[in-house]
Amino acid sequence: MGQQTDEREGAGQVEVRTRRWSVSLVWIVPIVAVLVGISLVVHNWLQEGPSIQVTFKTGQGLEANKTAVKYRNVVIGQVSEVELSQAQKSVTATIKLVKQAENFTRQDSLFWVVRPRIGAGGVTGIDTLFSGDFIGADAGQSDTRAKTFTGLETPPPITYGEPGKRFNLHASDLGSLGVGSPVYYRKIQVGQVVSYALDANGKGVNVEVFV
Repeated sequence: MGQQTDEREGAGQVEVRTRRWSVSLVWIVPIVAVLVGISLVVHNWLQEGPSIQVTFKTGQGLEANKTAVKYRNVVIGQVSEVELSQAQKSVTATIKLVKQAENFTRQDSLFWVVRPRIGAGGVTGIDTLFSGDFIGADAGQSDTRAKTFTGLETPPPITYGEPGKRFNLHASDLGSLGVGSPVYYRKIQVGQVVSYALDANGKGVNVEVFV
């Protein structure tokens, strides 16, 4: 009788097994892809710099998501949008700068379109025949920051903080001089013309040179 009772009790017991939680291999790839995507978004957000707007007279050479902004031939930003001004007399280019280019938001920073040009100083911008037009930039020295700038129609003759001195010369007329005309000493170029303007009385011309 005791043996039968033990058999009946054993038959009534239910065996309980614990199942360990496991992640199917099917879910590993999507999870990794999501983590990589999140890391890329965070990285891009951390590297994103300020946005500025530069106004030019025309949109020649400006293309959204294509035209680069360069300093010393290094890309520091890109044009993200090009649109007409409300008065339809100018073109505004929105530029997204890289984070390392925050100094180019100084109020006296300069921007201009680099394209092939023929001037008194010779032919410039030849490299754009292969790479396409781009926006040149030069950081200012002001402590004031800005988000809107007026682009130059011609490249500045002096960039990148070149050391030297400026001199004002007076002449009866401009003659064949122009911005970029070379200044020679003993037949060696030592400077160039950076600007010119009429006298206040209109009887002569003031020429500024950089040496």
